[in-house]
Amino acid sequence: MNKHPELQYPDIGARARMPRRSFLQSSTAGVVAGAIAAATPLPEMALAQREAVPAGSGTTGRRILVKGGIVLSMDRNVGDFEKADVLIDGKKIADVGPNLRSTAEVIDATDRIVMPGFVDTHHHQYQAVLRSLIADALLQDDYNRVINNPGALNAYYQPDDAYIGELLASISQMRAGVTTSVDLSQISHSPAHSDACIAGLKESGRRTVFGYSAGQGPANRYPQDIVRLRSQYFSSDDQLLTLALHAPIDAKVWEVGRQAGVPIVSHATNPEIAGQLINLDRAGLMRADNEYIHCTHFPAAVWERIRDTGGKVSIAPAVEMQEGHGVPPFQAALDHGIRPSLSTDVETSMTSDLFTIMRTAFTLQRMFINERRSNGEKNLPAWLTCHDVLEMATIEGARVAHLDHKVGSLTPGKEADIILLRTDDINVFPLNNAPGSVVTLMDTSNVDTVLVAGKIMKWKGNLMGVDLKRLRRLADRARDGILGRAGYRPNLLNTCCPRS
Repeated sequence: MNKHPELQYPDIGARARMPRRSFLQSSTAGVVAGAIAAATPLPEMALAQREAVPAGSGTTGRRILVKGGIVLSMDRNVGDFEKADVLIDGKKIADVGPNLRSTAEVIDATDRIVMPGFVDTHHHQYQAVLRSLIADALLQDDYNRVINNPGALNAYYQPDDAYIGELLASISQMRAGVTTSVDLSQISHSPAHSDACIAGLKESGRRTVFGYSAGQGPANRYPQDIVRLRSQYFSSDDQLLTLALHAPIDAKVWEVGRQAGVPIVSHATNPEIAGQLINLDRAGLMRADNEYIHCTHFPAAVWERIRDTGGKVSIAPAVEMQEGHGVPPFQAALDHGIRPSLSTDVETSMTSDLFTIMRTAFTLQRMFINERRSNGEKNLPAWLTCHDVLEMATIEGARVAHLDHKVGSLTPGKEADIILLRTDDINVFPLNNAPGSVVTLMDTSNVDTVLVAGKIMKWKGNLMGVDLKRLRRLADRARDGILGRAGYRPNLLNTCCPRS
């Protein structure tokens, strides 16, 4: 039962009828269209999300020309440009190159880097309402005990809490230029919890792979409920939300996912799991539809099997170092010919912005190579470049999410998930190196404009149609409810829930 009338969401099975709810306020699309056509800033005003794009952009027949920016396409066939244009036709990219001519509304990209949106391939989004609650936590000593074990805080989530966690995480990351996420919210204690997660994801308007995950309690219907979810919400793959199965290393559960025709996403973090993977490989069950998370402490044999079966890898370097998963295995992946993606993992312990994660990956891999060099080692692996890391955060992330046919690069024919990054801010100017500035200098404040499938979700630094005061009020309510039901009191001066 939903105890909060303002959180009454409708039957989200009717995808075409899903309203934008009261987070998304009404205004006039014509003002937006005029501002874009004139390449002038919008006035500060809240716009309905369905109207947050100029006069129907994101739909067939409407064209926008993003003009005169530094273009980092992340497509080696398209290339990068010191100054070029990106033509958007409806929700898709029509052309990329210098001096494009088209009858189109114009977004002036002067002093902007134009590139594909970031992709986070592993994020437990429901935890956004418990941000930094256990910032000092270690994985085995604290995280599992406080958050994830039976009877821990996870168990006290109601459907409303799952909904607001998903919405908060999605909007927050979209503001930071992350246009796609693989969400692994281990909160499906009941079908109602799963439905609430999907409601929050859908309302946000962002692209997400919903990795259906196990919950706790007698109403838990994992993994069989994926059949209902597939038919009710994901019967079409031509939508912003797609489906995966978040599964343990278990042949029977993997088979449920494959019967549903969805990718399989698994945490894999220790030598015992490595041995289980070898057994699954001998049975022919490691395949290209598998995404493996963390991959710490893996022997060479497992890396070889991931590579040879076309498996995908997601590394969360900040949390892996912070909580004690092990050394982020960038070099092991690269040594075996695997291009990993980047992920944020848990907001209970670490930020979910990809600038921090890119910088962590870049400096960590180079630190290890530099140390080997200082010890006199020869024939060293290549140092990662800033452009390499940008690829991990975009096209490689899209590939790991099984969405590289749709997004991840500024390739004509792909959907227009595009971000514009400011280069005229004091933390960047004078600009000397575009990829280097994104990876080593920028932060979320540089994210100027965000488009998802051709729709403007953030414009000139402002989110479109989001009532942040109400979002915060509902997030606070969810946090207070979860901690209250668990018997914990908020402590603003220290990590929550110390061991007794």
